[in-house]
Amino acid sequence: MIPRYTRREIGAVWSEENKFRIWLEIELLACEAQAQLGVIPNEAAAEIRQKASFDISRIAEIERTVNHDVIAFLTNVGEYVGPASRFI
Repeated sequence: MIPRYTRREIGAVWSEENKFRIWLEIELLACEAQAQLGVIPNEAAAEIRQKASFDISRIAEIERTVNHDVIAFLTNVGEYVGPASRFI
């Protein structure tokens, strides 16, 4: 989007922050669904929900190395979550 032609409210919808916030919520819901199905431990899903976060600048840094936005995002989330991130 071209910033000078974009309303603040619409710009917020398409922001990097919002994009990653939505991605994170999708991953958290997927983990919780897998826990309900017995695919992953309930404790892991709870720990992931509690610890999961992201840092946009760190995601960009990782992406420069791996050349993949989703892998960079998941790697960064894993840095916050720790060992339970293997279930993400």
